[in-house]
Order: sequence, then C-alpha cells, then structure tokens
Amino acid sequence: MKPLWSFCSFLLTFTLFSCFETSRDCQSFKSGTFQFEAIVGTTIESTIFVRNDSIEIDHFRGKSDTSSIRWINDCEYILEKLKPKNRLEKKAVHVKIVSTEKDAYTFEYNIVGSKKKQRGKAMKLD
Repeated sequence: MKPLWSFCSFLLTFTLFSCFETSRDCQSFKSGTFQFEAIVGTTIESTIFVRNDSIEIDHFRGKSDTSSIRWINDCEYILEKLKPKNRLEKKAVHVKIVSTEKDAYTFEYNIVGSKKKQRGKAMKLD
C-alpha cells in the first residue's frame, strides 16, 4: 500500500506543478511610465522611463536619453539609442518580457549578439 500511496502523491504533485503557467499580458506594458531599480556598485539606482509604441525616454541621474523601439512580437523588442555618445551605446539591446503582474513585469535583456542575459523588474507608475 505504501508504494501505491507514494506513486499517487508524486503523480498529484507533478500534475499540480506542471500546469502552472506564468502570466504574460504584454499589451498592458507597451506604453506608459515605468520605474526600474538596479544595484549599481553598492547603491540602488532608479530609472524612470516613458514608453509609447515606438519611442522610449529614460530619465537617469538627471539626464534623459531617447531610444527607438522595434517590436519583434507582443513581448519582445529591440531598443536603439537615437543619439549614442560612444560605441557601447551604439549597440542595440534586446528586451523580452518573461512574466507580468497587475502593475509590473519581469524582463530579460542583453546586448544584441551577446549571450549574457540579465533580469530586471519594472513597475508601471500610471
């Protein structure tokens, strides 16, 4: 009886967890005002950005930068700075929204061509 119970509990657990699917309502995050916090050195820095369908304006440390947005699909886009100041800023950034909540989304990003990905979370302010 014990092996049967173990098998049934395993099967039930597997079934419950295999049905879990992360939510991705990316349309709600294509435009608006957002905040992103990241650790830079030893301090937490905050960036506010305003995005519409084709432009994103970042506000960081009192300066603003504008980037064009090219949507690949509902949940992925490419950012390119309109006025890059150096070679690094000329490189495009690939962003993929991996999950969404009511007022926030988790995303992965990397420089196009690089395999090193980083994660972040943005909160929608409006």
